[in-house]
Amino acid sequence: MGETSSDRSAIIVVDPQPDFFEGGTLPISGATQTAVRIAEYLSTHGEDYALKVVTQDWHFDPGDHWSDHPNFVTTWPVHCAADTDGARIHPALADESWDVVIRKGQHEGAYSGFEGTSANGSTLFDVLKAASVDAVTVVGFATDHCVKATALDARALGFHVSVVLDLCAGVDADTTRDAISEMSSADVTMVTSRDL
Repeated sequence: MGETSSDRSAIIVVDPQPDFFEGGTLPISGATQTAVRIAEYLSTHGEDYALKVVTQDWHFDPGDHWSDHPNFVTTWPVHCAADTDGARIHPALADESWDVVIRKGQHEGAYSGFEGTSANGSTLFDVLKAASVDAVTVVGFATDHCVKATALDARALGFHVSVVLDLCAGVDADTTRDAISEMSSADVTMVTSRDL
């Protein structure tokens, strides 16, 4: 699996929550099939990682992140309200044994997993460093928003970062293409699951 298969690597599954799936309040085309592929990948390769991390949007009162008239750039319809079915882990991945759950955006908009905390208040950076992780694989939703933000923050913090494109789904083809270009320019490695 290359550089992401050492004892010092983690996989971060970004926001696999029903509100981002078909039928949700912010649906991403192909999300369900993507989640099934992620689950299959974890069943085969999950033990190759020192940590399996999942992030969740977990909004209580995120201010103007929610809007009745969203622009779908900085404001969005109500989604992932804390303790609702739409915010829970999608059934395709609900039975996964996660080492760490990171929740973000309780009182403001948050895109990167590095803006969230675990149940004991640790940041994602703290969790990864405590496990001596130096490489992360990022998958999940959405390629052009929270996957991108998480990958770019991980790279800026000094981690080796790979994004597995067939284990991600984007909101929009144009912004997804731009996100891939932006991540590549930041030395994030773009791969497919066949490469791992």
